[in-house]
Amino acid sequence: MNSSTDAARPAAVLNCGELVTLSGPARPRIWDEMKDLAILRNAGMLIRGGKIERVGTQAEIETLVGPEHQVIDAGGRTVMPGFVDAHTHPVFAATRADEYEMRAGGATYEQIAAAGGGIRSTVRKTRAATEDELFGAALRRSRWFLRMGTTTIEAKSGYGLSLESELAMLRVIRRLNAEGFLRLVPTFLGAHEIPDEYRGKTCEYVDLVIREMLPAVARDNLAEYCDVFCEPKIFDAANTKRILAAARALHLGIRVHADQLSRSGAAEIAAEAGATTADHLEQIDEAGIHALAAGGVLPVLLPASVYTLGSKRFAPARAMISAGLPVVLATDFNPGSSPTPSMPFVLSLASTQTGMTPAESITAATINAAYSLGRGASIGSLEPGKQADFVIHDLKDYREIPYFVGIEPAYETYLGGRLVYSRRGNG
Repeated sequence: MNSSTDAARPAAVLNCGELVTLSGPARPRIWDEMKDLAILRNAGMLIRGGKIERVGTQAEIETLVGPEHQVIDAGGRTVMPGFVDAHTHPVFAATRADEYEMRAGGATYEQIAAAGGGIRSTVRKTRAATEDELFGAALRRSRWFLRMGTTTIEAKSGYGLSLESELAMLRVIRRLNAEGFLRLVPTFLGAHEIPDEYRGKTCEYVDLVIREMLPAVARDNLAEYCDVFCEPKIFDAANTKRILAAARALHLGIRVHADQLSRSGAAEIAAEAGATTADHLEQIDEAGIHALAAGGVLPVLLPASVYTLGSKRFAPARAMISAGLPVVLATDFNPGSSPTPSMPFVLSLASTQTGMTPAESITAATINAAYSLGRGASIGSLEPGKQADFVIHDLKDYREIPYFVGIEPAYETYLGGRLVYSRRGNG
């Protein structure tokens, strides 16, 4: 097997024990479609110009391989699209390991936040860091995603909460994208929390977000989406609607942290605002689910944050699938409530805690997630014309990804046909 690839040369991926293509309708998958992974066995794939040229049986592909092709031998392993992690917070300074210990001792997330910890703690540390320091730390973390088989992430700001710091975070995300080994979709999350200097002055801070931050983000083309943490004690319904309207006027897409800590009607707000996604949704009820379905909003479920916070209330994935919603799974990677970049772990939680089947969880973490980021036409499945973002997992069966908990199944990770991670010789 080649130890590297030249993206300029055509390539042939051969000897795929399972080629999990997820080919199907050109839209997010719903109902029983989520269980159909369109698997080819003893298969192969041709790549040209960083894109998939053809998939088929081993016999079909072998006849098309010429001396110009680089051969990537999958060794009978499972080959899948790279995971698309549709909710992450990868840019921050320091950790909150002290708060992790406090929660282990019985303190709640809300108690820690009320005492000055939580998001505001990370904000203080992030503001004190230089842009280069933030970039160096985020660059290291970005490589963790590749080890988990993730090739695209949605990346939020939200730990600056000032004009200067929020723009710095988004510039770091742009720099990470320029490195070319991980795809990042930038989201502005200036409405993540109320910073220390605006405590008791929420409306004034919202004015800052609307009048200064959002125009600067749009002017410099630093984000594709705007997100708001909609909770009564943080950004209530009225302020959330103000921010989302301002973002929409600047032609930014909309995402909403919705119904995480309380049933606040945030799902309905997301639907009314024309949001692409509503994320978390642990407290959602039947009315909220119907609102998302009617509004065409994709639910992004984050079971790792529920696990880390010690909660037992996971989002009702089965009810959402039954309602025809195209469920998405993501890690919510962040320093406080979900310090994991592991999509395989999230898939395991989805199966054990929400009742999703392994196949449904794979769909939720690939093609549905790609559509939630506006990239379903180019990534999320292994079909001709799409980017050759794929992972060779050191397993024989896709179901082993959530089954074997706590391992790194990715053997090699490819972005646009280029090898960006390998553990050859280490496993």
